[in-house]
Amino acid sequence: MEALDYHAEERRKAEFDVEEMKIVWAGSRQAYEISDRVARLVASDPVFRKDNRTMLSRKDLFKDTLRKAAHAWKRIIELRLSEEEASKLRFFVDQPVFTDLHWGMFIPAIKGQGNDEQQQKWLPMAYKMQIIGCYAQTELGHGSNVQGLETTATFDPETDEFVIHSPTLTSSKWWPGGLGKVSTHALVYARLITDGQDHGVHGFIVQLRSLDDHLSLPGITVGDIGMKFGSGAYNSMDNGVLRFDHVRIPRDQMLMGVSQVTREGKFMQSDVPRQLVYGTMVYVRQKIVADASCALSRAVCIATRYSVVRRQFGSHNGGPETQVIDYKTQQSRLFPLLASAYAFRFVGEWLKWLYTDVTQRLQASDFSTLPEVHACTAGLKSVTTSATADAIEECRKLCGGHGYLSSSGLPELFAVYVPACTYEGDNVVLLLQVARFLMKTVSQLGSGKKPVGTIAYMGRSEHLLQCRCEVERAEDWLKPNVILEAFEARAARMSVTCAKNLNNFPNQEEGFAQLATDLAEAAVAHVQLIIVSKFIEKLQQDIPGKGVKRQLEILFNVYALSLLHKHLGDFVASGCITPKQGALANEQLRLLYSQVRPNAIALVDAFNYTDHYLGSVLGRYDGNVYPKLYEEAWKDPLNETVIPDGYHEYIRPILKQHIRVARL
Repeated sequence: MEALDYHAEERRKAEFDVEEMKIVWAGSRQAYEISDRVARLVASDPVFRKDNRTMLSRKDLFKDTLRKAAHAWKRIIELRLSEEEASKLRFFVDQPVFTDLHWGMFIPAIKGQGNDEQQQKWLPMAYKMQIIGCYAQTELGHGSNVQGLETTATFDPETDEFVIHSPTLTSSKWWPGGLGKVSTHALVYARLITDGQDHGVHGFIVQLRSLDDHLSLPGITVGDIGMKFGSGAYNSMDNGVLRFDHVRIPRDQMLMGVSQVTREGKFMQSDVPRQLVYGTMVYVRQKIVADASCALSRAVCIATRYSVVRRQFGSHNGGPETQVIDYKTQQSRLFPLLASAYAFRFVGEWLKWLYTDVTQRLQASDFSTLPEVHACTAGLKSVTTSATADAIEECRKLCGGHGYLSSSGLPELFAVYVPACTYEGDNVVLLLQVARFLMKTVSQLGSGKKPVGTIAYMGRSEHLLQCRCEVERAEDWLKPNVILEAFEARAARMSVTCAKNLNNFPNQEEGFAQLATDLAEAAVAHVQLIIVSKFIEKLQQDIPGKGVKRQLEILFNVYALSLLHKHLGDFVASGCITPKQGALANEQLRLLYSQVRPNAIALVDAFNYTDHYLGSVLGRYDGNVYPKLYEEAWKDPLNETVIPDGYHEYIRPILKQHIRVARL
């Protein structure tokens, strides 16, 4: 039980109040209490067992998922859980399932795009799960280019119906979660056609399966698209394929909150502004950013705890070997990821506020912040999910060979997370959308239109293009205003440089295509500035608890300076800092790692994850890794028999030289 002592000793080293940090991580005391209570509820329920998940066949895994989903719904009803508590319960069950799309996409879309009558009709059934919905937008031939979708919805004025049709193979709906085997209804996005005129892509509620026997309805071909990357992982989700053969639906099943078709077949924009659809998009993307901090913190928790347990080399006179976490090479790879988890958490909190703010503005017909909000949410979705996917893989490598075991939890976590880099907008495509916004902002700088919000720094571009960083000593890099100005100058200069280079092309679109890589990098610089600035804003709040604020300051500096080190070429090339100042930042970073080290275990304890949720032998709270690894190995089905199936047919003939060789 030596490892158990490691963690106890590490926890005694903590220089801050861990319980208070748990509240900071959760966002509030109430959120912490709900999360803690629900996590323990899930962990103690044998139905939610998941340690055997990666060994199940696809059919068994899917049935196990359905059982858990049904049991979760039963417990939600029995315990009369609030919407927040129910959401947390589904989160801690930790298994991709059809309800993710029902609650996360289907219901929000009806709320955001349906009119009052449609909401009154469909939402009560959806809330009671009398119907189960999915979000059928992506097609076999089109994903990011939504305007290129091929499915059609043609209005028939004689019957007052829409005819939903898949005219080509590539128009097949492909990938929607919950579609393959479970969903009774789908929110289908199709090209609206009235009287031969194409009005673009709109949403339609379409019933797919009978509510009596679950068979697909006439004209509908639906199924699962097959196995996906990894064992367990996202294979618990029935991602589906869907084709329509002239399926008729009533006219009132077109979502008509923003636009509508009259009985006579006339297409009309409703009184509600079309921009309201952005509310749903902001909601979904802020949730994705929040999920990034959860997935990243989970991987970091596993890697940190195991780095304390694992000892390798450095033994003197027969004494213990060195803890892996004490090697600077381990710290320089691990601690920036730990800091990133906190940074993403805080920018995620801010995005929740932004969602509330933009919703209120939209309801008041104030669309002034929409372009900035769209760019901000697109950029943060892209940067946080890409960084998290890379970080999970880095954490696996930080755990050495054992990180490759399924029982480490990291391979499945990686496999289940990486789709986030693609769904709800391919990450590179999203960066280019941010870049378009940045280029438009730069082009308007001389017009007198003042940039606001996350782009306000562009209003000081004249100063930022000329400023020089005032760093003379390593400790100067601990000043938030110095860091912030360096990030602002880098972002401003990269955007302005791209704008100037674009002007060299006679055709702007050709220039955009040729400079796409530079534009994407400018977008990343802008988004990283947002994350840095929101971390600073968090530090300016009143943060209770002994030593808590101090630890957050250290993590902020690690996050910012590790980014500066990683992108040093950008900072130096833009002229805002010198190579010597970059070296001083790196010197300060090494000192910061030494300050994180004694608090590392306590900082991941603050995530308050149960062993059940972590799903990792390496990340166990008690640190009892090696006996449990040995124990897990014997649970593998291969070890159910001493002699493997196939021995007598294949191995024994080789050993006994009894192989029959064909004569040619």
